Amino acid sequence: MWQFRDDDLTDPRSRAFVLEHLADMYRQSPDESVHALDVDALRAPEVRFVTVWRDEEILAVGGYRRTGPQDAELKSMRTAPSVRGQGLGRLLLRHLTDLARAEGITTLWLETGSTADFRAARGLYLSEGYTPCGPFGDYREDPESVFYRRDLTQGSMQAVPGTLEQ
Repeated sequence: MWQFRDDDLTDPRSRAFVLEHLADMYRQSPDESVHALDVDALRAPEVRFVTVWRDEEILAVGGYRRTGPQDAELKSMRTAPSVRGQGLGRLLLRHLTDLARAEGITTLWLETGSTADFRAARGLYLSEGYTPCGPFGDYREDPESVFYRRDLTQGSMQAVPGTLEQ
């Protein structure tokens, strides 16, 4: 069985998972094009961060940072290599979307990579109702980045609890 947990990143296992995510981002993109938040930034009051566990193993992480009264930016979505392609990223994205909607957020924004390493992520976001947009907030045009937004006032895609098959 797996479960979603709000996470303050004080658990060393959560921190290690996020640090591995950051290391991957720096391996896959030029330094100036990495916009992932570090552990301390993910612990800020305006961030809600979630981990997905199976027993005592972290399978995925993700969160969002409020950027305005009704806006938030998705941050640090990552699934463990052992469960990629099994739908857990989609369930986590839907869970975060439902949490954001419940908090009164009406628009979710995100930035992700434009290279082949990020193809699956881009496909996930498009399939979940995100639409391409220009840079938002403090972002600027960057050939390494793609930007998306999703209007949360249009329908609901609630995550369905269950088990993850290996």
